[in-house]
Amino acid sequence: MPDFYYMLYSAPCRSILMTAKALGLELNKIKVDLDAGDHLKPEFVKINPQHTIPTLVDDGFALWESRAILIYLAEKYGKDDSLYPKDPQQKALVNHRIFFDLGTLYQSYVYYYYPQLFEEEKKPADPENYKKIASAFEQFNTLLEGHLYAAGEKLTLADFALLSTVSTFEVSAYDFSKYPNVVRWYENAKKVIPGWEENWEGCLYYKKLYLGGILGNYQQRVSQLYIVALSHKNHSTRKKSPENINMEFYYRPGSAPCRAVIMTAKAIGVEFDKQIMINTRAGDQFKPEYLKMNPQHTIPTLNDNGLALWESRAIMVYLVESYAKDDKLYPKDIEKQAVINQLLYFDCGTLYKSFADYYYPQIFQKKPADPELYKKIEIAFGHLNTTLEGKKYAFGDNLTIADIALLASVSTFDVAKFDITKYSNVSRWYELAKKVTPGWELNWSGCLEFRKYFDN
Repeated sequence: MPDFYYMLYSAPCRSILMTAKALGLELNKIKVDLDAGDHLKPEFVKINPQHTIPTLVDDGFALWESRAILIYLAEKYGKDDSLYPKDPQQKALVNHRIFFDLGTLYQSYVYYYYPQLFEEEKKPADPENYKKIASAFEQFNTLLEGHLYAAGEKLTLADFALLSTVSTFEVSAYDFSKYPNVVRWYENAKKVIPGWEENWEGCLYYKKLYLGGILGNYQQRVSQLYIVALSHKNHSTRKKSPENINMEFYYRPGSAPCRAVIMTAKAIGVEFDKQIMINTRAGDQFKPEYLKMNPQHTIPTLNDNGLALWESRAIMVYLVESYAKDDKLYPKDIEKQAVINQLLYFDCGTLYKSFADYYYPQIFQKKPADPELYKKIEIAFGHLNTTLEGKKYAFGDNLTIADIALLASVSTFDVAKFDITKYSNVSRWYELAKKVTPGWELNWSGCLEFRKYFDN
């Protein structure tokens, strides 16, 4: 029976509880009281140096980052692959929705509510961050157009992750009734996902502990939202060979996520038929033809014979599983894959996010540097430094897509003149990664392009 370190009020923890219930898996539940500092005790930090919940320990194998745990449990304990398909295109859609939950929908909750709830000096509601919630729900509503489930026509891990998030919005009194596809999906998900009752119990516990102070003024903060309805088609899939590729890649050279995909393609010997540069400053991502392909209007976007896919790390996994000659970059072994997933989610939700939170307001909104956000960069690098202790690569004995994703992020910090040398393990790994990763020169060229934002 795996040990599960959690708190019931945590949305990421609740997604795992529901997944375990669906798999018929019993967990040895161990509560971690964050307010009491249980996560900082030496015995817990030894298990998880990032000292976060949820954390899973399965016969000595320790894993954190909730979405990596979801995938690991489904692959190890699932009786079939229905919750997390083996088919590369179907899996890519599930991965996309999971990364969408982490980086967009759940993150919009964090941006808006957390400063009001958890910072030492409670901050007032920020209307700009409220708009991010509206944008996230609009995008989710569009993704659900014509679909009963989050990633197609059947229940998958994406539904579990998103249900824990959307139910947290509901208990926070956010009105998403304006999004009919979300409402339809949500009502069905509550009925068909095992463990919904425990999830809702956790939501109410969260409300009791934290939300009382801000819900009273909620109605004063509600802004007008609008709905975008576009169809998002699922696709059948087949394993392809590099010589039969017909792919379009939409990107911007300075973008770290775009550069990570480019290096991955180089590593597996794939050349895109077309590389179309998207000028985000000129609004190319909002053109109707682009929105039809990617209603989230983000870069990078991959169009592989009609399959449109975005969220860079989902694209990286898809490329390797569809076109790589072997599985070295993303092993099929469940535990190895789980650790790589953990690192990808760390890159997305912690390391690269710390860059965006600190530097982007200075670059694009001309705001002054925020020293509190700079501390989050230092914390993220501290975690990465610990992860790389005694290791040549981020995981295992060879380069993986975890290294490639992290390299794109760390090189962006480098060009921003963040002092990486203070972190000896990161510095050592970085020098090696630059030498062994195919496409490094293209990545660095993109970094220098991005550097122009700082120079200006």
